[in-house]
Amino acid sequence: MKLAGIVLVVAALIGVGLFLRTARADSKAPEVGTAAPDFTLNSQEGKPVSLHDFKGRWVVLYFYPKDFTSGCTVEAHNFQRDLAQYEKLNAVIVGVSVQDADSHQKFCTKEGLSFKLLADTDHKVSESYDSIMNMAVMKLSARHTFLIDPNGVVRKVYIDVKPDVHSTEVLADLGQMEQASK
Repeated sequence: MKLAGIVLVVAALIGVGLFLRTARADSKAPEVGTAAPDFTLNSQEGKPVSLHDFKGRWVVLYFYPKDFTSGCTVEAHNFQRDLAQYEKLNAVIVGVSVQDADSHQKFCTKEGLSFKLLADTDHKVSESYDSIMNMAVMKLSARHTFLIDPNGVVRKVYIDVKPDVHSTEVLADLGQMEQASK
C-alpha cells in the first residue's frame, strides 16, 4: 500500500513538472532587453502606484505567492534588511501578489515592511509578467523577480527564486549592473 502511495506522489510530481515546463515553453514574460509592461495597482495604503512612477530608478519588481507564509515572509524580511543598500544603488523594492491592500497593510505592519506591496486582485499584472500559478481553486502570483533599469527596460529575470538568498543575489547583480553603467 505504501509503495502505491509513493508511486502516485511521484506520478503527480512528474505531471506538475511537465505542466510547468509546457507553461514555460509559451512564456509571455517580458524578456531581458524589452520594455517592462507598465501597470497601476493599489499599494498597502490603498493608493495607486504605477511602474512609470519609478522612472529614473532601478526597480526590483518581485512577485510572491501570499502574505504571511514562511517563504514570502523570509523573502520580504531580507528585502527590508537590505533596503538601505538598494537605496544607495538608486533602487526601489516593489512586491506584487494577488492579496488585497488590506492584507498587504496587515503584513507590512506585522513584519515591519516599509516598501510598497501592490494588490493584483484581478491577476492581470501577474499574468502580464507570466508570474501566475493557476491552482485548482485559486490563482496565486508565482515567485518571480524582474530587475528593471531606470529607463524601464528589463535587465534580469529570476524564475528559480530561493527566498532565503534572493535579496543578496539581486543586490549583487544590481551592483554589477550599476558599476557597468558608469
